[in-house]
Amino acid sequence: MTSDLPGSGLPGTPSAPPPRSARLGRNLVAAIAVGLSLGAVILASLLVQRQAFIIVLAAATAVGTWELAGAFRRSNQQIKVPLPVLLLGGQAMVWLAWPFGLRGSAVAFAVTVLVSLLWRMGFGARGSGANAADGFLRDVGAGIFCAAYVPFFVSFGTLLVLPEDGVGRVLTFMICVVASDVGGYAAGVVAGKHPMAPRISPKKSWEGFGGSLLAGMAAGALCVLLLLAGAWWLGAILGAVLVVTATLGDLTESMIKRDLGIKDMGTLLPGHGGLMDRLDSMLPAAFVSWALLSVFVPVA
Repeated sequence: MTSDLPGSGLPGTPSAPPPRSARLGRNLVAAIAVGLSLGAVILASLLVQRQAFIIVLAAATAVGTWELAGAFRRSNQQIKVPLPVLLLGGQAMVWLAWPFGLRGSAVAFAVTVLVSLLWRMGFGARGSGANAADGFLRDVGAGIFCAAYVPFFVSFGTLLVLPEDGVGRVLTFMICVVASDVGGYAAGVVAGKHPMAPRISPKKSWEGFGGSLLAGMAAGALCVLLLLAGAWWLGAILGAVLVVTATLGDLTESMIKRDLGIKDMGTLLPGHGGLMDRLDSMLPAAFVSWALLSVFVPVA
């Protein structure tokens, strides 16, 4: 996430700066504590045995899928997705990427889509007879979106950690996204004045996005140089692209929550909301990191 934008007063009148606590947003102490705890779990899994990181990915996939399905169900539209199918299919996408690579996760995704269609025809039918098709396209579309947005994107985290230098690849990906988040937050709180997308996420500013770019590019250059022995300028490009991707991912989730009429995806993480409120920028960035690092620092 990129920044917090100060509020404004009535039209045509000067607006007083909002209280510092309002500009900081959520409970900052709780958010930092949760962020550090999650980082410690991820780092421990990578340092003990890099494949153990897949366990963390699998757990995040299950929780994220559960939260997103719950958000669909709680919405005014009462969207009904095939949660058992998504949970099993999501695990298949994450784990089959280990022995079979992208082919494994792609096949698991396709099977999940097919089973979701059959599930909605039977167990998920809203009525009988002519009413059985009510909401079919909406429910199936939401289920396919859920399968792609959470487990399929997460499976690229598996692909990142598999090579011998997988620890460096995962750390590069995560440090760039975190640096983007922190840099944007700091710049937005200090200097945020011009809204980036006021109708989607009023707290984001262009000043915050600039802070994200600076922090993300610096992190990318250092990580690619020091962790992957690649060219620093390629790392800077990677950082810039990841900042854009993470920002779009955050805005995408904001659009989803606005459409569903909810504030947070869940309440699991104090100071953050749900786990999906933390994964929003990570999910598309996992794919982009895998794709760009495959070109910038090819696997031997």
